[in-house]
Amino acid sequence: MVRGSQAWMMVGLALAGGLVGSPVEAQAQAAPASEVQAQVAEQTLFAPGMALGEGRLELRFAEARVTERGTLRIRLKPGTEWPEVCLRAPDGKWDVSRFGYLNMRVSNVGPAAAGMGWRIDNKGADGSRNCLQVFGNVVPGQSYEYIVPIVRGTSDGLKVKMFGMRGYPPEIGGGMGGGRSIDPSRVLCVRMFGHNLTEPIEMEIERIWASGTPGKQAEFRQVDPDRFFPCIDTFGQFIHREWPGKVHSLDELRGRIAEEERDLAAHPGPQGWNRWGGWADGPQLKATGFFRVEKYQGKWWLVDPDGRLFISHGADCVTYGNSTPIDDREHWFQDFPGNDEAFKSCWGTQGHVVNGYYQGKRPRTFDISQANVRRKYGEDWFARFSDVTHRRLRSWGMNTIANWSNERIYLQRRTPYFACLGTSGRRLEGSRGYWGKFVDVFAPEFAESIRKSIRGQVGKSANDPWCIGYFVDNEMSWGGELDLAKAALMSPAEQPAKCVFVDDLKAKYGDDIAKLNAAWGTAHASWDALVASREEPPAAARQDLLDFTRKTARQYFRTVRDAIREVAPNQLYAGCRFAWSNRVATETAAEFCDIVSYNLYRRDVSAFRCTSGKDVPVIIGEFHFGALDRGMFHTGLVSTPSQEARAQAYYTYVAGMLRNPQLVGCHWFKYMDEPCTGRGLDGENYQIGFLDIADTPYQETVDKCREVGYQMYRLRLEASPEQK
Repeated sequence: MVRGSQAWMMVGLALAGGLVGSPVEAQAQAAPASEVQAQVAEQTLFAPGMALGEGRLELRFAEARVTERGTLRIRLKPGTEWPEVCLRAPDGKWDVSRFGYLNMRVSNVGPAAAGMGWRIDNKGADGSRNCLQVFGNVVPGQSYEYIVPIVRGTSDGLKVKMFGMRGYPPEIGGGMGGGRSIDPSRVLCVRMFGHNLTEPIEMEIERIWASGTPGKQAEFRQVDPDRFFPCIDTFGQFIHREWPGKVHSLDELRGRIAEEERDLAAHPGPQGWNRWGGWADGPQLKATGFFRVEKYQGKWWLVDPDGRLFISHGADCVTYGNSTPIDDREHWFQDFPGNDEAFKSCWGTQGHVVNGYYQGKRPRTFDISQANVRRKYGEDWFARFSDVTHRRLRSWGMNTIANWSNERIYLQRRTPYFACLGTSGRRLEGSRGYWGKFVDVFAPEFAESIRKSIRGQVGKSANDPWCIGYFVDNEMSWGGELDLAKAALMSPAEQPAKCVFVDDLKAKYGDDIAKLNAAWGTAHASWDALVASREEPPAAARQDLLDFTRKTARQYFRTVRDAIREVAPNQLYAGCRFAWSNRVATETAAEFCDIVSYNLYRRDVSAFRCTSGKDVPVIIGEFHFGALDRGMFHTGLVSTPSQEARAQAYYTYVAGMLRNPQLVGCHWFKYMDEPCTGRGLDGENYQIGFLDIADTPYQETVDKCREVGYQMYRLRLEASPEQK
């Protein structure tokens, strides 16, 4: 359904445990009755009891029926790339122009975790234009709420070509997610879809509705389309808008140092914390000299080296780096700093592009955020930036430098940190995934890669008391619980995983392949014929596939754990940062990892539980919120209408984490905004930083971070373990 673009937004929002609605809805509920009445709080597009007349539903490799409760149960089936159910407007169109968001509440009533997208169409929608869409994973037995902001395109938008970004200026008829936008007065239909399914998924659509008020935008300057370019100023900001905090000169940029120093002096950090950021005023537990995990009074905790309770509250990507492709876009930039010899170190090359305009190319990149930091802090810029970074985190109520951060900053050993490791080697050819194919864990290069990675930490993070532990890999393509085993059999004959799997099958069924054929309902002429085949195994092979998926997961997690234990026995193994997973993978992670990690882009995590079903400590490796009122073109994966709402969403999320007895921390992605012209890897240009591209803090979010961070230990200890 993306139809040529993979800019999916994962915004599944758990409803279990009393999830509050979006900040827009919450504000509407708190407004005076007369004002709410004038705004019209919601508009229902589908709800139980609403009749679905003839022609309202269109099915493609799908089934749909109305349940006794009046909900719409859909079943999407394999057989095409995009199976879908399309629900058309009853009178030809819906007019939702008064609202800011479209929402869908859905339950997974099938047996497995499943990914499902939904799309809102105008006439001429093709997945890239005249539509809005989101995509997310739904856990079995849970209800979720998908929320997409209504990005308003303009039919008379400037006829300007822009590319290489996830979100585009609405002024040119663009919007979030590859330039998608709609005319909200002419919504023709809503589509629910899957992508390249290997097994059916079953969902129950409970409700679809519009809510909230349109989000705020930065002030737009009228511009002649012939004078649109250059559109990015010397600081990497959009020229044709104004917003609070925008930098207009070098003097203004440098003047913000003194402004922030006054703020940091007024907020030096939480009282009652020790040097690690642990709870010095709290209970005294066993001190081991390193970080560890322990269950205390019904809740999981980290324990710092001095034996004090510790919750990991921090940020990813704590660094100055933020490169954007320049090739084919040189004319976009005004007073471009890359022309200055002083900033030659800010140039680079993007060697790997996941998707988008630059895929298959090696574009030159320039790091405008680094240029800004250099201009702001002067000759000793790195020392000054590093120092203020440590002081910022403490002042904001944070105590952790998290994944993908600058080694030279965290090895100053002023703030506890997680280091990141990676595996590499031969890929499993039959597999697939957004970030690439799964690694073949049975190939010898895999084990050697993780051993080499951890050996590289000797003298750095290995056995450093300031290092909490390691994340290894990120958002791997685990697929469904049978997918990796299927991928092994669908790989070439020489694939190591395939050879191991076939050897296991021989051990089970014997030398004569007839027994396997009888069990699977296949007609392989010999074991060699099975090895040569790249066909998908049949449904009757399910148990054998499940067994090999489990063996694959165990091989992965055991190999990584053992490598870490050998070199850095005092650090915690914090898992692989699940974004997409299955029960086999999460069960195995719970067995081998000290902490299981998930990247959870939701509004509330108070009711989240490790999907293995086991009571183990869990940490959130990524979350964020964004808004479009500060000159950026994309909110990131979870949208809010304003900086004030974004800040409140931050407080709500962290407070929910503190109430959850399994969670031992959460890390915001990321320290600094992405470039508004998109990062080189995949064009992401999200407003998701604690700092903007010019190193200026978003004060609204900082204030709420302090509010929850300064009291987080009290909130954690006082919350009932049963509280959802």
